[in-house]
Amino acid sequence: MPQSRRRFLRNLGLSAAALMLPNRLEADVLAAHEPTTADRERLASWLRTLRRERVAGARAPLGRAVARVGELALGTPYRANTLEEYIVAGGSPRTEPAICYLTVFDCVTLVESAQAVARTAAKPGAGWDDFQREMERMRYREGVRAGYTSRLHYFSEWIADNARRGLVRDIGTELGALEDARPLRFMSTHRSAYAALRDDAAYDAIVQMEHRLDASPRHLIPIDRIPAAMSGIQTGDVLAFATSIEGLDASHTGLAYRDRAGVLRVLHAPLSGGVVTISRGDLHAYVAGIRRSTGILVARPA
Repeated sequence: MPQSRRRFLRNLGLSAAALMLPNRLEADVLAAHEPTTADRERLASWLRTLRRERVAGARAPLGRAVARVGELALGTPYRANTLEEYIVAGGSPRTEPAICYLTVFDCVTLVESAQAVARTAAKPGAGWDDFQREMERMRYREGVRAGYTSRLHYFSEWIADNARRGLVRDIGTELGALEDARPLRFMSTHRSAYAALRDDAAYDAIVQMEHRLDASPRHLIPIDRIPAAMSGIQTGDVLAFATSIEGLDASHTGLAYRDRAGVLRVLHAPLSGGVVTISRGDLHAYVAGIRRSTGILVARPA
């Protein structure tokens, strides 16, 4: 993730240059609901691997399958704002296509894709359409894709909404979390960072959403409590890295990954480095090294 507020905002799209896409790419993203051949082939290959290795299924822990997908994704290029390309290219916030890539990731799409692939692999005969439905179930409020504002933009709401529907379990309180009740206003106070919020109706809907979230404090494990919590975190758990940036809940996401030596690391798609990778240090060291980090939120795929 960005090492400065300026870089962070630029990654979200504040730079005017980020709003300018080549004509060919504009055409591509306007049809982004159609998967590429490379994405379809990658899904088919990953499904075969998970089924052959028997890491996906009713008897297998979902987190292990999620982490295995993360391993298969190692080295995949990072690409920021893949879910914003449709809007930036001129699409309407009222209609958002089901954008699913497996050949490029940002931090959130990696976390979503790993879970969606794992769930798809557990269903005999399931393929791309099933994978896409799994992505939509996680990505949109109540699992219903109804335009830009139905997307779960704040990751703490992503956790809460998916937890209500049984797709994950928020385990923060089990690990010594404290309540973080700061109001979330980053999107509305940085309106120009989001192409979709040029639309007044979309902007008003985001403002209303932010105010609704005031009643839902986050379960934050502070940095100094992470060492004690690490033994309770399992491979494949979803991690959100909380930040002190005003109005924002989390600045990065990833997956917990316990290596063969038992060291708990982070498997993620970072902006720095440019590819899906595993952290060199353990979880505590990684979080402590993030500028303006305040701790972690943790959810377990269910």
